[in-house]
Amino acid sequence: MTGHGHGHRHAKWRPHTHDSADRVDHALETSRRGMRALGWSFAALSVTAVAQLALVLVTGSVALLGDTVHNFADALTAVPLGIAFLLGRRAATRRYTYGLGRAEDLAGVVVVLAVAASAAVAGYESVRRLLDPQPVAHPWVVAVAGVIGFAGNELVARYRIRIGREIGSAALVADGLHARTDGFTSLAVVAGAAGVAFGFPAADPIVGLGITVAILFVLRDAAKEVFRRLLDAVDPASVELAERTARGVGGVLGTRDLRMRWIGHHLRAELAVTVAADLTVEAAHALAHEVEHRLLHTIPRLTAVVIHTEPATGADRAHETVAHHR
Repeated sequence: MTGHGHGHRHAKWRPHTHDSADRVDHALETSRRGMRALGWSFAALSVTAVAQLALVLVTGSVALLGDTVHNFADALTAVPLGIAFLLGRRAATRRYTYGLGRAEDLAGVVVVLAVAASAAVAGYESVRRLLDPQPVAHPWVVAVAGVIGFAGNELVARYRIRIGREIGSAALVADGLHARTDGFTSLAVVAGAAGVAFGFPAADPIVGLGITVAILFVLRDAAKEVFRRLLDAVDPASVELAERTARGVGGVLGTRDLRMRWIGHHLRAELAVTVAADLTVEAAHALAHEVEHRLLHTIPRLTAVVIHTEPATGADRAHETVAHHR
């Protein structure tokens, strides 16, 4: 088996390198950018939510309350993600040989639970207000608060999505898309305020229920993404591209047993390649190294590959012998 643990970073302003220290520097830099994105977005959403809360106290709008609670929950999701980014910076140890990058997946579970809690609060308050109607004062103030919520969420969404895509953080991108959806629920608050202004007071709790339903849809998508990551799901297109790239290397006769998984922001892969039976160990090592090189430069976010070389003849007998002794 030929295993390459070399770090691999390629940037326009730096020469190509296999230095493992360079990979560590790159991981630290992506974590720093993620932390900055979380810090700024936490501040923006906190200011948005506090401003909306002040207007909730003035107006008594349950739709606005639901939106405010959700914005507070969104701001707080930065905390588990930030902790996960910090843990992901730690070097691998004899106990955690892959490092602590999977902490980001656990943070995703916390995010899902926070979204579920915000849906429960918004739904409860809306139903309570339908059963026990209360007047909504100053509907134009409610409308202004809805616009504030939309603007704050959209700014955060654009920032999180851009940084998340640049550093390869699925959790940060998902959180950004979540914020964008929340922006549109804030616009729904404006619709509720319009209904109240035109003499339909039930519009406020009805919109609150609508926001609850919208949050549940976000919850479904977020939970699906998080649990896929927990179960090591990857994009099938990346698997196909990796197999095609490996087969395209001169001297590779076939591929098998490709496995890929996410560790934090980065992908790792394992792959067996079939080579001519008469290759020397040195030649097989060089060929495996070339396959690794091609994969690292072709597959986005792939940072580590283990290549197993096996001869075109006799490999099946060796596999059968190993299986027999298990």
